[in-house]
Amino acid sequence: MAYTHAAPDSRSAPIPLGEWAPWAIFAGLVMLLALYFVSTEQGAVALFDGTNVHEFVHDARHLLGFPCH
Repeated sequence: MAYTHAAPDSRSAPIPLGEWAPWAIFAGLVMLLALYFVSTEQGAVALFDGTNVHEFVHDARHLLGFPCH
C-alpha cells in the first residue's frame, strides 16, 4: 500500500512584529552591554573597581581592535 502525502505548503506566514520585537530589543541591549565591557570598562569610564573586568575581556578587546595599553 502506497502512502501519498500532500506537499507541505512552502509559503509561511510572517512572524508578527509583537512576537519578535521584544527579543530583538533584548538582544540589542545584551550586545550593547557586551560592547561596553569590551571597549570602555576599566578605561576612561569604569563601573567596577580593580582590573578583573579588564583582564577578563583583554583578548576580545585586542581582537576587536580596541587599544588598552
